[in-house]
Amino acid sequence: MASPSRRLQTKPVITCFKSVLLIYTFIFWITGVILLAVGIWGKVSLENYFSLLNEKATNVPFVLIGTGTVIILLGTFGCFATCRASAWMLKLYAMFLTLIFLVELVAAIVGFVFRHEIKNSFKNNYEKALKQYNATGDYRSDAVDKIQTTLHCCGVTDYRDWKDTNYYSEKGFPKSCCKLEGCSPQRDADKVNNEGCFIKVMTVIESEMGVVAGISFGVACFQLIGIFLAYCLSRAITNNQYEIV
Repeated sequence: MASPSRRLQTKPVITCFKSVLLIYTFIFWITGVILLAVGIWGKVSLENYFSLLNEKATNVPFVLIGTGTVIILLGTFGCFATCRASAWMLKLYAMFLTLIFLVELVAAIVGFVFRHEIKNSFKNNYEKALKQYNATGDYRSDAVDKIQTTLHCCGVTDYRDWKDTNYYSEKGFPKSCCKLEGCSPQRDADKVNNEGCFIKVMTVIESEMGVVAGISFGVACFQLIGIFLAYCLSRAITNNQYEIV
């Protein structure tokens, strides 16, 4: 058993660890709230875009919602474990953080390996959406219109892709292809954007990959800090038989 003098010397160190870990856990909890909010927003606003990317991609918002919820619960548990200065709870907290870190690492590797398949999937689904396009509110058609209007593009590779669709043979180009808002292009190619949407979408995605990679790396490093702090505090409490009075 540690002497009273040694316990007195280590108490400020443990208190410091607790304070830093509490701050970390609060920030970690906030990231969970942000992920939950982004997941709900994605489900409400971006579901059409996910459906064009891949049939299974509509589950992405649910993944974010689930991850955010887990982080909120885990952050609450970590705060409770830190305040109680429970060694076994802190070890469990560090283990959960490690599991989340490994899951994120695997997800990043899978995303990097299959990035070309994601591009091909988007292109194939976009082509299918054009062939089945109608202006009656179909969710795929609505997604096509939003992409073409936002990125000022028309078709997959260029505007001529529309000429192979049933919609073009009946009504011409959709209004979302217009260069100017509110035009009625019909079959007049001079009134529509010439560039295709696939290259523009991929350009936007690739331009953001560096930002996404940086954020992912930062989050991973942030979790490693939490693992280190939880482990150090747990070990200090165990070795010195520290108890809160």
